[in-house]
Parts: sequence; C-alpha cells; structure tokens
Amino acid sequence: MIGQIVPGRRLQTIAEMVGKCDCLADIGCDHGRLCGYMLQKELCRRAVMTDISDFSLEKARNLIQRLGLSDRAAFRVGDGAMALDEPPDVAVIAGMGGALIADILARGRQRLGEARLVLQPNVAVRELRSVLVNCGYVITDEQIVRDSGRFYVILAAKPGVAQYTAKEMVVGPVLLKKNPPLLRDYAAFRLRVARKALAGALAGGDDAAICLQRQEEEIWKEFSQ
Repeated sequence: MIGQIVPGRRLQTIAEMVGKCDCLADIGCDHGRLCGYMLQKELCRRAVMTDISDFSLEKARNLIQRLGLSDRAAFRVGDGAMALDEPPDVAVIAGMGGALIADILARGRQRLGEARLVLQPNVAVRELRSVLVNCGYVITDEQIVRDSGRFYVILAAKPGVAQYTAKEMVVGPVLLKKNPPLLRDYAAFRLRVARKALAGALAGGDDAAICLQRQEEEIWKEFSQ
C-alpha cells in the first residue's frame, strides 16, 4: 500500500469543484489519481473509472490496488460515457481536447442522465461551451488555474437551459462575473493565440475563421489591458 496522493493545482481544483458525492465517474481516467485522491479523502463513496481499452485502464487499476481502495472502485472499458452502466452523481472529463469532450457529451448524454459535470479541456473551450448549451447544460462554475507553467480552464455544469452571448462563450459566463485575478494573464495568453490563428486564417483566405479570430482578438484585448 502506498501513501496519500498529493494532487497538483489542476487536480486539486477539479476535486474541489466535484465536491462530496456518492458516486464519481472519471471518463478517460488515465492514471486514476483523481479517483484515488477522492476515495482517500472520503469525498466520494465509490468511483467508476473508464477508458478506451483494458490496457489504458491498467495504470488506474494498479494505483487503486496499491492504495487499498479496490473495494470501492469499478473499472469500465468503453468509448467515453458509453462505458457507464448507470448515471453517476458527478462525471469528470479532463485532460483532453474540447472537441473530444464535446463529442463524448453529445454521444453519451443519455448515459450521463442528471449527473453534474466537471470538465477540463486542454483546447477549444469556446466550442465546448457551445455544445454544453446544445446538449442541455447550464454552466455553474468556471475557474482558471496555472499549473506547471500552463493555464487550465475548468468548468462545472448541470442539466438546464442556458443562452450565452458571444463574449460569454469566449471568456466564460462565470469568469466574466467573478473576474478572477488570473483572468488578465490568461486573456493576454489567449490574445496571443488569437492573433496567431488570425494570421494563419488570413494567409489561408478562410473568411469564417478570419471573422471568428477577429472577434476573439477584440474580446481578449479588452481583458488583457
């Protein structure tokens, strides 16, 4: 048996946004550290870890076994939320692209039922917010964290009806209201990304992309000053 898991800032924030629950599902769980930490801290009674293959689940299975928590954990092989046998109280999907998370949500919406969501996309956060609205979710919390020199946006959502403005889609409806200290630094980073993407769109003559990136540039410029 190994000692206590010490999470980094990103993982710690995800755990805090999950909060206490009966059943936690980590979809695409990778190493299984989130569920290991939540089980150790008695923040969830049981945890379901899913991944695309049995080989992918081996790291998580080994970790949970070494922690002595196997009696409270289940492992499911499958494609995204389709691997779930029943809806959890909270489902986490973290550490992958926003487009992939969006696809998992769209295809697995029925399997997720009324579960709350905690999502951490590496890219394409705007696109993920749009799909959340289309899939019948309302965003309840958003946080920006910096961990190992990288920015991460973490979103919480629950079933509901919502409509957001273009600015809310880009920056985040909750981040706009909270205006956290990291927003200015994050906005400066996103402004650089938008300008680089705009240059690429101009070179390629992609009118739709040019319009989108110009909009993002203007929005992020407002928050980076």
